[in-house]
Amino acid sequence: MRYILRRLGFYLAALAVAITINFFLPRLLPGDPAAVILGTSAAKLTPENLRAVREALGLSDAPLIQQYGLYLAHLFRGDFGISYTYFPTPVTKVIANGFVWTLLLGSVSLVLSFALGNLIGIYGSWRRGGLVDTVFPPLLIFIGSFPAFFLALGLLYAFGVKLDWLPISHAYNNRLPQGFNLPFLLSVLEHMVLPATTSVLLGIGGWALGMRNVMVSVLADDYVTMAEAKGLKQIRIMFVYAARNALLPGVTGFGIALGAILSGQVLIETVFSYPGLGFLLINSVNGRDYPLMQGLFMMITIGILAANFLVDILYTWLDPRVRTG
Repeated sequence: MRYILRRLGFYLAALAVAITINFFLPRLLPGDPAAVILGTSAAKLTPENLRAVREALGLSDAPLIQQYGLYLAHLFRGDFGISYTYFPTPVTKVIANGFVWTLLLGSVSLVLSFALGNLIGIYGSWRRGGLVDTVFPPLLIFIGSFPAFFLALGLLYAFGVKLDWLPISHAYNNRLPQGFNLPFLLSVLEHMVLPATTSVLLGIGGWALGMRNVMVSVLADDYVTMAEAKGLKQIRIMFVYAARNALLPGVTGFGIALGAILSGQVLIETVFSYPGLGFLLINSVNGRDYPLMQGLFMMITIGILAANFLVDILYTWLDPRVRTG
């Protein structure tokens, strides 16, 4: 319990620092959000009219420290303001819509890459020198070394443009009624294939190589040799004895990747115009949308910290040495 409380205190302190940075960082960007939104029309407005537009957007000329105090007061009420880019929609509603799509795409991609990568690593280390061990890890690492946007554009062109097998943008067919009906769900699945495949290909090699290297070390331990001497089934030794202990470093990586779901798909979502948080983040930066930027950064920060805290709790269950340390 003492270990958990120490980690909780650390994450709360990190959250406080992130909240402060989250406020000041967007305001250091050059340009006036009101002028960006109005575009060429801003030059035709009088200073009084431009000031009125700024007030309507919730922009203030007050000192930053005073704005910071108001920001904290609104933050604790869960009020991130109105999005400039999607005016007059509240930031919380914009983020909620994007969060659903990012969570769907990111969780499916992460689970697939984690499961397939670890299975390849486990089997490859168990059959060292075989086809799976010598071909798959280096090939997957090579594919995963491509920049995300390059791999995404390659898949988009090959399977979406040239072969015309899959849709190349958005998360579903706009002509279909949204809801839990089969045509809409199939459309969502079809639109998710290309971005999810891109994400899986980028991550699966790292999981496979990491598990393979740890498994090679674990298989040389005495308790594995003892299990083999007892005549236990090979599949039980491989998964129950070896893979369970080799999975500990992977759990940490999974937690970090889980938190990074909210921010790690910016390029993929942008290439496929997938309406998740990454796509919204690009739009908010281009539009100097302070409230939306702050809401997204806060969402990403909380997601990463919460995921790492859950991993710390999970570690105490998987490894008893942590509880006594």
